[in-house]
Parts: sequence; structure tokens; C-alpha cells
Amino acid sequence: MSTGLLRTSLYDKQRALGAKMVPFAGWEMPVQFEGILKEHEANRQGCSIFDCSHMGEFLIEGEGARAALDRIVTQKVLDMTPGTCRYGMALNDQGGTIDDLIVYCITPRKWMVVVNAANITKDREHFERHLGPDVTFTDISVGTAKLDVQGPLSREVLSALVPGIQGLSYYTFGEFDLLGEKVVISRTGYTGELGFEIYYPWDKAERVWDQLLLDARVRPTGLGVRDVLRIEVCYPLYGHELSEEISPFDAGLRMFVDQGKDFIGKQALLTRPVPLQTVCVLSDSRRAPRQGQRLYSPEGSEVGEITSGTFSPALGFGIGLGFVKKTFTSTDKVIIFGDEKFRQPARIVTRPFYKEGSLKN
Repeated sequence: MSTGLLRTSLYDKQRALGAKMVPFAGWEMPVQFEGILKEHEANRQGCSIFDCSHMGEFLIEGEGARAALDRIVTQKVLDMTPGTCRYGMALNDQGGTIDDLIVYCITPRKWMVVVNAANITKDREHFERHLGPDVTFTDISVGTAKLDVQGPLSREVLSALVPGIQGLSYYTFGEFDLLGEKVVISRTGYTGELGFEIYYPWDKAERVWDQLLLDARVRPTGLGVRDVLRIEVCYPLYGHELSEEISPFDAGLRMFVDQGKDFIGKQALLTRPVPLQTVCVLSDSRRAPRQGQRLYSPEGSEVGEITSGTFSPALGFGIGLGFVKKTFTSTDKVIIFGDEKFRQPARIVTRPFYKEGSLKN
């Protein structure tokens, strides 16, 4: 029976490995294989692979490509050199976030932009609306597979197949030969660990997946643990910590906005009020906060809302991200989360929750 959901080219391989599949952004994706705890250990201590082929990729080419991207993205693009990539946001006219994305400078006239799966259509429309006649836009999402290799052993594992990745520093990339195919590999990720992201032809996905899993140190992992990992290091997820109504300033991402240049939505962003602030909430027990639960002051007044939450295997406690009123203050950083049925004591802590990652090793 058809579910109406899209599937990546690794779907059959993943089902054969016992993956539990769930709907995500219009796709049928693996949420877990062996279980969250085992997959968490694989990423924090060894090497994990994630199928992220649902993500979107755009090629932006032409004489005016650099200037056009600099106008669309909150980060400065004009000073990027080939082989570098940069995280930023695209904003609407009100200063809200259309999407968060990564820009890759392939050459001064050729760029790749990686966007969230759920936002491909609206991102495409936004880019096409703001690119000039001297720029060519191509959506290559359908033909592009993406595999993330993450964890402290990821460099050792991947360099056995692609020795050249040894020279990649954080947020750089290159074009390499992998099993006879020309691929793009960047030293980026969404886990807080040393890691790489591989972009390669959709029809070659099974071969690369199989080859990586021949290494006994590599474990297949799903979107469930990916969410746990990103919350542990306080990375935002679009639709939770970012949205068309939530600006980068609201989300505590001011460092990814270059206020010294012009970009779409800048004036609105700089003038709109920022009544909320982001908080990292550490539960006093294993009980985890969940999206939509309320945040309360020690006195019981409602002061905010949880946007993401999970149990953290690294810390042994529940953790969450959320927004509170800027006027909220608390002695000893005490805060409470819950709903009409329960209240759980917690503390506000500095980000990230997990500070032991191999990210920049």
C-alpha cells in the first residue's frame, strides 16, 4: 500500500537492517535501527552514518551568483573563497526565518546551497524570485543523495576510502573520488562531533552505504538520535527554534547575521522587538521536557514554552530548548516545565549541554 511519502534510494537497505520508519517532512525515513541509546553511543564514541538524502540542494551559477546570494543570506558571502562553506539564514520581509541553510562556494561563479527538506518548495520560490537574469538556478535535490558520517572516528573511517579528506578543516569542503564517483565532501554536521557530509549521485547511494558498513566501527543511525544529538549541543531545528515568525535574533543566532551588509529582511530584523530569549533547560530528573510544554517561574507564573526536548544519554537527565520572556529572572536559575497535569523542577544552564564533543578535532 502506498503511503504517499517519498523514499530515499536507501529505503530497502534500511528496512533490511531493521530500521523503524516514520514520516518526516514528506518522506518515509528511519527513526532508529538498534535503538537511541546504542546509536547515541556510536556517534559520541565511534562512527555513525545518517541518510540525509531528503535534504534539498540548489546550484546557483553565473556572473551575478555571488552578489545575489549575499543579498539573500544573512551571512557575508562576498568574501567566501572556493572550498569554504558557511551557515546562515534566509529571511522574509518581516525579518522572520524562511530557512536556515549552508552556502558552498565551488567557484566564484558556481555555488551550492543546502536547505531543509520541508522547505525546498518555498526556498526555491524565494531564491528564484530574488536571483537576477544573470544567474541560473537549478534544483538538484532529486538527483542528489546525502550521507552524513559523524563521530570521533569518522575521519579515520572515511579517509580509508578518501585519503584527501584528511586535509579538510571545519566548514571547508572539496571534490573527491569515492568508489570511482566524483563527490562533494564537507567537514560539517549536525551532531556536535567531528564529521563529514557526502553529496553524491542518487543512483550510487547503495554502493557507498554498503562500503561504509563493511567497517565494523560504523553503525547506521536514524533521525531519532540525530534529534537527541543536536539538542545536546543546542543546534536549532527549523519549525521548532526557527520559523517564519521567529527571527535569528529571537533564536539567539545573532552571530550568524552580518549586520555590516545588506540582506533581505535586514531593516525589519533590526527594528522588530525581541521580547523573548532562548534558554537551555536541564531537568532535575530523567523526565524530559517536550515541545509545547509550558515554562513557569518558581512562583508559578507562565514565562515561556519548550520548543524541543529529550532525555540526554550523555548527561543522564532530561534536557530542552525553549523561549522565555526577556523580563524573566530567576534566583539560582530555577525554572519549572510542565502542563496542567504535572510540574517538573529544572535549571537554566549555559549552552551547550554537551561540551565534550570532537567537533573541531
